[in-house]
Amino acid sequence: MNRLPISHPAIDFLVTFVQGRVQRARAAETSRGASAVEWVIISAVVVTIVGVVAAIINNALHDKASDVKDCIAGTTDTGTCK
Repeated sequence: MNRLPISHPAIDFLVTFVQGRVQRARAAETSRGASAVEWVIISAVVVTIVGVVAAIINNALHDKASDVKDCIAGTTDTGTCK
């Protein structure tokens, strides 16, 4: 390995750490990648569900807020204000 002209313990540690991670990644099983893809898919499904539920709640709140605004302003014709 070519040594850098500047040597510092933190840099030496970082270089050793990165080399160890690269060696472990190269020697790891190939199923780790499939597992990561599964987690990405599961996360995407959960995020989608949360987004849909948030949109439904947001629309319901917007509709109710509009009803309250109309009742306060006295512009409703249905007589549903209580």
